[in-house]
This record gives sequence, C-alpha cells and structure tokens, in this order.
Amino acid sequence: MANFTYKARNASGELTAGNIEANDASSVAQILLGRQFTPIEIKEAKGATAASLNVSLFTPKIKLEDLVIFSRQMYSLTKSGIPIIRSVKGLAETSSSERMTQILNDVCDQLERGRTLSSALHRHNKVFGQLFVSIVHVGENTGRLDEAFLQLSDYMEREQETRKQIKAATRYPTFVILAVVAALVIMNIFVIPVFANMFTSFGAELPLMTRILLATSDFFITKWPYMLVGIVLAIYLVSRYINTAKGRFNWDKAKLRLPIVGGIFERTLLSRFARSFSMMLRSGVPLTAALNLVSDAVSNAFMADKIVKMRKNIEKGESLSRVANSSKMFTPLVLQMINVGEETGRVDELLGEAAEFYEREVDYDLKSLTSKIEPLLIMVVAAMVLVLALGIFTPMWNMMGAIQG
Repeated sequence: MANFTYKARNASGELTAGNIEANDASSVAQILLGRQFTPIEIKEAKGATAASLNVSLFTPKIKLEDLVIFSRQMYSLTKSGIPIIRSVKGLAETSSSERMTQILNDVCDQLERGRTLSSALHRHNKVFGQLFVSIVHVGENTGRLDEAFLQLSDYMEREQETRKQIKAATRYPTFVILAVVAALVIMNIFVIPVFANMFTSFGAELPLMTRILLATSDFFITKWPYMLVGIVLAIYLVSRYINTAKGRFNWDKAKLRLPIVGGIFERTLLSRFARSFSMMLRSGVPLTAALNLVSDAVSNAFMADKIVKMRKNIEKGESLSRVANSSKMFTPLVLQMINVGEETGRVDELLGEAAEFYEREVDYDLKSLTSKIEPLLIMVVAAMVLVLALGIFTPMWNMMGAIQG
C-alpha cells in the first residue's frame, strides 16, 4: 500500500488535509467520500512512512484480544465524559502490552498536537485497520464516539469467539494427524530397519508389500537430506507464490473449495462481511464506501473481488439486492433478508440478522466437524496398521511356518 496526501472539504465546507494509506488514488477518494469529505487534490507521498515503534523483535505482537480490551475501555471512558487525551494516556499507563503502550503514547502525542483520534490511529495501520479507523472517524463526526467503540468491541469479540471455536474444533484432528506422521517417521527410521536385518539374515523371499516398506524405509534413511531440502524449497516456492496477487487470489479461492472445511471458511467470511457491512451502514458510512472498506475486512482476495464488483455495479445504478443476487455469494434466505431490508430501509438491521444466521451455521458446522473428520482419520490409521501387518508380520509368519515345518 502507498501513502497519499490529500486536500478535501468537509460537510461544512472547511478545507482539511492529511495522509491516507491505500492501494491507489481511487481508493483514497472512496475513503474520503466515506468520511463525508469532498476530495480536491490527491497525491502520492514519496518516502512517507507510517509511525515506527522502538520495540524488540521478541516483543509479543498486539493480539485481537488487546484491541477488544482497548475498544471496550475507550467505550466506557468516552461514555463517562472523560476527555480523549486523558483516556488514551490512562490506557497507555495501564496496558499490559509493551507495543500497545508505545502506540497509545504516540497516539496521545498526536492528539496533543491537534490531530483527530482517527488520524492518530491511522498512523498505526498495521494494528488499527482501515475499517477500525473509519468507524472511529464516523463516531467523531457524529458525536457518537462511545457508540463507535461499542460497535467495534462487539464486532471484534464475535471475531475472537469464532477464531476460538475454529481452533477448538481443529485441535483434535491436528493432533491425530501429527501423531500419525510421527509414527510413520519412527517406523521408517527405527523399527523397519530392524526387521530388514532379520529378513536379510534368513534370506527368505519377501512379499511385494514388504519390499515396498523396506524400500521406503531405506529411502527415508539414505535420502533424508534431499527430502528436507525439497520440503523447504517447496514451502518457500508456495509461500512466495501465495504472496503474489494472483497466488493470493487462487489460494483464497481454493480454500473455499476444500472438502468438509471449505463451507465453514465460506460461511465464516460471509458472516464477517455481513457483520462489518451492517456496522458500517449503522454508523452512517455511504453504501459504496462501506463496500470498499468491507472488501478489505473479509481478508480473502477472492471474496473481496466479488464485493468490489458489487460496489461497481451499485455505482452504475443497480440495487443492493440485485448485485447481491448476481454475486452468487448468499443463500436464498439471506437474499430475501437483504431484499426486505432494502424495501423497508432497514438494510443494516437485516444484515445484522444475516450475520447471526451465518454465525449459527458456522457454530453448528464446527461442533459437527470432529464427527465428520473422525471416520477419515480412523480409516487412515486402519490403513497404516493394515500395511504394517501385511508388510511386517506376514513374512514373519511365513518364516515361522517354514521353521516349524
């Protein structure tokens, strides 16, 4: 993202200037329009950088939980009528995160220089995203900053709860898969070579499955440096490809097509879209500007591309319900909610209902995820046991039979 300087006029006609980080000048214009500013001049600022922190690389990063606590505390302080500078300074002194303390001290310094809270937070855009800053800015302009922080805290708490549910649901399958991989490595390096020496000493003719197991074990032992280099190289190339625009788009699209978990990913993103879109509209952000901001909030390039297409079609004069239908992202029930919301002027409220619908779907899917994956894991373990039985114990039984005979 590049840094842009702008000049614009606010709703009362006053001239204002500042910096915004965005992908291009058109994105800056959309952000300004969302803040109810009329752009006059937009230029790319050469060499401009965001605020830097003087912290160690080993200092823990700011987590979503820290942002939830910050938003909840700011809601309580602003609702109580405590001045913004005093509130931020107090939170900086009591924060348990070293990074957050430094950020809040910088924000406080910017506020004392006359900057608005939203522009001060925007200096730390790696911590406070564009959606966060926009909601705060709308709250400043409307005089409802406490409600803005309440909405942000509720939104991030739901996001945090969803992440916890996903981690809890994937913990057991991940443990089983790692245990199977570890068992395969130990068998190939330590167990099978012992049997290989025994079979060689007897000089018996070995079945095909046994020969395959012995060859696999020999490959693990003799070629492991090449395997290690190959794995590291593959991880590097894949990660480099994913970091490109095309690679990110294809990876994000592939995640939504994965068996069993793809549907969960998709409904999680749709829930995030509906929740953040509802929050933006409720805060008073214009429809097209809200879609532009929400496309960044979903954190999925494939879904973001569809949302941007929705925004472009709305700018051409199409209705929200029509572009939502043509996007092929939503279920018929949610499309009905959007349609009714548009007819009654309660789009934000109905989008909130849609978000809760998707959240309930995700909650049910996560609870049943283990029951769906468990049979596959059992089949994998059973197949591994069968291969070992056929490859190791069959020739042993044959040799014992030959000795007894």
